[in-house]
Amino acid sequence: MTEFWTLGVGLPKIAARQAEAAEGAGWDGLLLVDSQNLAGDCYVGLAMAARVTERIGLGTGVTNPVTRHPAVAAGAIATVQAESGGRAVLGIGRGDSSLAHLGLAPASVAELEAHVAAVQAYLRGDELPFGAAPSPGGRALSTLGLAGQPSASRLHWLRPDQPKVPVDVFATGPKVLGVAGRLADRVTFAVGAEAERVVWARDTVRRARTDAGLDPDAIDVGACVNLVCHPDPDVALGLASGGLASFARFSVMHGTPTGPVSDAESSALRRLHSAYDMNRHTMAGSPQAGALDADFAHRFAILGPVDHCVARLNQLAAAGVRRFVIIGPAADADRAEGRASVARLVNEVVPAVREAAAP
Repeated sequence: MTEFWTLGVGLPKIAARQAEAAEGAGWDGLLLVDSQNLAGDCYVGLAMAARVTERIGLGTGVTNPVTRHPAVAAGAIATVQAESGGRAVLGIGRGDSSLAHLGLAPASVAELEAHVAAVQAYLRGDELPFGAAPSPGGRALSTLGLAGQPSASRLHWLRPDQPKVPVDVFATGPKVLGVAGRLADRVTFAVGAEAERVVWARDTVRRARTDAGLDPDAIDVGACVNLVCHPDPDVALGLASGGLASFARFSVMHGTPTGPVSDAESSALRRLHSAYDMNRHTMAGSPQAGALDADFAHRFAILGPVDHCVARLNQLAAAGVRRFVIIGPAADADRAEGRASVARLVNEVVPAVREAAAP
């Protein structure tokens, strides 16, 4: 079945209510951002959400390789897995706002790859030699002169009957797509909603898996999609512009567009990159939202009436996407219009897409 996940913010006292509402509305999962300066702790929020829900998946959207040691990230999400009865997912990327508010750029691809490999080992219950996992530093335990000490690192408390937490790499560029193909259980594309770009990302992951001797099709494929359902496409763009600018920026993070883009799209992405103000991250009233090229936005995102949204999503499903992470109206967009657009999505778009995908 085609899945639809929603993205939330783990603010204290709100995460559990978001999860209850999402489950009641029929969403398949809830992701909470891991951005410590802008929101509460995502793992605490997910654990609270687990206590008030029974069905929906619960994941990070996303964590990063820098702010948490691999053992800490694995231990936190494995705790959510235990509390939720096996509904947890660890979503991970190179990092964005969480690192920007520490004065840091995103992690390198090599750092991400080493982190994902170590997290996967911890989640399997493997034992890692000291030094095998990326570490923030600190003195060696041997300097204490203990009579006895651990000789390796693993999560001793994992229950043998607990399903392993799937690791979902959120990817835009070809190198991170390659990491996902080699090491992840799931991949979620952040390349926009153009079928050509999604097919490119899919094929990049498949090549990486083939080169690694893995089944190219044995990975769960998802896509982040900026989507606002409204009869007027221009109104939809206004509602979506904050999150749309943030997700489009991933395709030009360091100033050079990635993936298949036309000359016009390349120019639009470069303008967006130049205008981006991290102080107004995800906001509709931000400079980057104002810099959006309308033609580019309507290709990169899905903006318009019900039939248009259904047709665009069906194109992506035909390209192999079975899980959609929906980024809807910005937090500072018109609330009444935003609620109405989400209602159209949940009540009209989602059922039509699921019906089309049914065997």
